[in-house]
Amino acid sequence: MTRYPAPLAATAIALAALAGFVDAVAWIELIGFFASFMSGNSTRLAIGLATGDTAAARVAGGLVLMFLSGVIVASVVGLRFAARSKAAVMLLVTAALAVAALAGWGGWAMAGLLLLAFAMGAENGVFQRDGEVSIGLTYMTGTLVKMGQRLAAALMRAPGEQAWVPYLLLWLGFVAG
Repeated sequence: MTRYPAPLAATAIALAALAGFVDAVAWIELIGFFASFMSGNSTRLAIGLATGDTAAARVAGGLVLMFLSGVIVASVVGLRFAARSKAAVMLLVTAALAVAALAGWGGWAMAGLLLLAFAMGAENGVFQRDGEVSIGLTYMTGTLVKMGQRLAAALMRAPGEQAWVPYLLLWLGFVAG
């Protein structure tokens, strides 16, 4: 996050806000499931399996699989269109969100929510470096860890005392969404 120019950092914050918004919509519509927070859905999957709640396990498992599918497709798209990978992946995300909205409006709520999970998985492919995600847009645990580490460095008067600010802004973007 700290190695990106301001316009790309602002884009990352906006995409984190989108992920927060999509997660809130999914939570409300699915009553306790997420479109971008796969740790929560993985926990719900395990609880469903352990308690025999097969309906919850199916929903959680479907969301995890669609998220993973989005990551895979975005990675392939990013590699295929390497010179314009950010734009190509954003086009994929936009298309998935549009189809998800159409599915929801058409009365196919579950299909729409599964497509939201796909889109959120794909969104993580926007910021890649050497085939790895360089800015996690849909998961904030790592962002909070990095912010905490940068705050500790600032307390110790290490160089780059403001390096924690971009991580705070990314987290705030997610929360605001």
